[in-house]
Amino acid sequence: MSKAQRTDARAPERHDADSHDLIRVHGARVNNLKDVSVEIPKRRLTVFTGVSGSGKSSLVFDTIAAESQRLINETYSAFVQGFMPTLARPEVDVLEGLTTAIIVDQQRMGSDPRSTVGTATDANAMLRILFSRLGKPHIGPPGAFAFNVPSVRASGAITVERGAKKAVKAVFNRTGGMCTNCEGRGTVSDIDLTQLYDDSKSLAEGAFTIPGWKSDSFFTVRVYAESGLLDPDKPIREFTQQEMQDFLHREPTKVKVEGVNLTFEGLIPKIQKSFLSKDREAMQPHIRAFVDRAVTFTTCPECDGTRLSAGARSSKIKRISIADACAMQISDLAAWVRGLDEPSVAPLLTTLGRTLDSFVEIGLGYLSLDRPSGTLSGGEAQRVKMVRHLGSSLTDTTYVFDEPTAGLHPHDIQRMNDLLLRLRDKGNTVLVVEHKPETIAIADHIVDLGPGAGTGGGGVCFEGTVEGLRTSGTVTGRHFDDRAALKDTVRTPTGALEIRGAKTHNLRDVDVDIPLGVLAVVTGVAGSGKSSLVHGSIPTGDEVVSIDQSAIKGSRRSNPATYTGLLEPIRKAFAKANGVKPALFSANSEGACPTCNGAGVIFTDLAMMAGVSTVCEDCEGKRFEASVLDHHLGGRDISEVLAMPVTEAREFFGAGEAHTPAAHRILDRLADVGLGYLTLGQPLTTLSGGERQRLKLATRMAEKGGVYILDEPTTGLHLADVEQLLGLLDRLVDSGKSVIVVEHHQAVMAHADWIIDLGPGAGHDGGTVVFEGTPTDLVKGRATLTAEHLAMYVGV
Repeated sequence: MSKAQRTDARAPERHDADSHDLIRVHGARVNNLKDVSVEIPKRRLTVFTGVSGSGKSSLVFDTIAAESQRLINETYSAFVQGFMPTLARPEVDVLEGLTTAIIVDQQRMGSDPRSTVGTATDANAMLRILFSRLGKPHIGPPGAFAFNVPSVRASGAITVERGAKKAVKAVFNRTGGMCTNCEGRGTVSDIDLTQLYDDSKSLAEGAFTIPGWKSDSFFTVRVYAESGLLDPDKPIREFTQQEMQDFLHREPTKVKVEGVNLTFEGLIPKIQKSFLSKDREAMQPHIRAFVDRAVTFTTCPECDGTRLSAGARSSKIKRISIADACAMQISDLAAWVRGLDEPSVAPLLTTLGRTLDSFVEIGLGYLSLDRPSGTLSGGEAQRVKMVRHLGSSLTDTTYVFDEPTAGLHPHDIQRMNDLLLRLRDKGNTVLVVEHKPETIAIADHIVDLGPGAGTGGGGVCFEGTVEGLRTSGTVTGRHFDDRAALKDTVRTPTGALEIRGAKTHNLRDVDVDIPLGVLAVVTGVAGSGKSSLVHGSIPTGDEVVSIDQSAIKGSRRSNPATYTGLLEPIRKAFAKANGVKPALFSANSEGACPTCNGAGVIFTDLAMMAGVSTVCEDCEGKRFEASVLDHHLGGRDISEVLAMPVTEAREFFGAGEAHTPAAHRILDRLADVGLGYLTLGQPLTTLSGGERQRLKLATRMAEKGGVYILDEPTTGLHLADVEQLLGLLDRLVDSGKSVIVVEHHQAVMAHADWIIDLGPGAGHDGGTVVFEGTPTDLVKGRATLTAEHLAMYVGV
């Protein structure tokens, strides 16, 4: 093709469209932001820094990204908007220059047992098409290889109204790939009946030992006792064979209890529906403990955990079934796909190969497609979401990332930085909330928020370049080049936790002794087997307190006081001082404002438009009935106490009339983890990721255990907060505890008494212990990737 030659030698005049090269934010007041105004350059990499809780997420996610999504939703018809989540306009005066925002956050992926890495990224969908075209023997369309699709058969007569009505016999068949035994879950549950009831007692004597099943419960216990199908006065062990069948397995049957129509159902299906169908992590602690006691999950014997039917497993390409392909390490699967030379499916092989190569490129080549998505860490989940964007041809898009280096070894951070720069170089605006100095250093533009957290933050302390940040005098600038030094002396172990023959996931028959009475750090590249060793091999029990990265469950009514149990001693202290019931001092119980039901605000649903919330006029947002606020403790009412920051509340409950030792102990722990600025009544939904993790840490520190296991406690922590965390870990060890930390942060490694390094690589390239010893010995040897990066960090 020939191209037209330009004859005009003059430089082209700047077009008006080229002037829109900034995202302008003026007067942002979301959460703790204090009339923030910033100008963010487009088609550049901008990193937002600041201490945890300073307002980074409020500005980036809750203001810029939220408004972009709201404006896009408004382009749809009102009918379509009725099916979409309603989004309110952020509290901001001016937002200009927005582009389409693609949010890649750290929200855990759904823990549905049928959700896997393959289903979450469309890789499974492409594999199913591939096997339906090339698999031998041919068993059916793509649905025949899907473990979420059951096989269906039906026959009967249908009436076709075409001219004269005519009944036509029809047969319908659909071949699905779901294993009929486990229904596509890969595991089957076995219920321990001794944990459900005491068979020496009768139903009338209260035989059930299930949490929440009280003897007078109308819809659970009484329906069994008064159904007429069972003898309520006979001990369960004396039931006849038919009675036992009805008691445990009967299909739902309508019965009358005191004139009320109710449904009688066998105990086992009822337990499966009421407990086993729910997300375990969303259960209350005592319910979760009951499920762990009563139910054991074992690999399905029919499909061997593959979730697939025998037919789906029988169809193969080059002696590989779809179950084998999904179980492969993704890096190996990518090589297998590249080895297939079939012109008839060439476009499919190209797209599938590109998707699998993206996994490897982003550092997730060690995963397999059959890995349950609920088992991914926050950092892994975020990188899985990134896979679909890496090969995108979109430009002039805003990509928003939430700590993309979370869960990454220093060796992998450079790879992530390259990906961020590549997205920028395609003409996109990249906004990153980040604490790691390695990623801050590559930014084109930096916005530093603070100066503190919570009410002490919410302002812009600095805007500019990395060089300017270093000399700015802000908290981030002062700590940007901080480096923890290696210890001169390390603690002497008081014993050892012996692990022998560990084979969980990719571990290769690992034997290791984890020292007790010291700060031990387990490290290695992502996927090397750290979590498998610590969480899969260390026996759990009363002596072990494990604090992982699972999300905190909580509604808008939940706050630090309710989550930590702090509200209980506070309510009792108020009740004792005023001679009334403790329930009066709960906004979720008798003391709630009747107008807003203790919410503090009144919500108005506007259908497809964003709902409106207004402060309750009766309680003025205090959430309590007016009479409750007449009761005081130490001169304060309950709403004033819940409005206190932790540091102020610690002084208030530490001495004087309000002296409450139980409350003071909890407040001490909250201050120890750096949450002294949080108000006791702040909704959990407004806390940042780092704040939630530290809140969980403060709560679990109350448990009486000798061994504490922490999973990447530096996630979401600012450079300045890491030093405080190290001090907390030291205090735990000095108090006689053993602390085991799974961590990538070099400051924690340098501060350790003992390091166990796994590797040398990820997936099947890892799973072995490549070093055991002190940090000093690790740095001297420089024999592993961790040793190289730690040596560079400490300047040795």
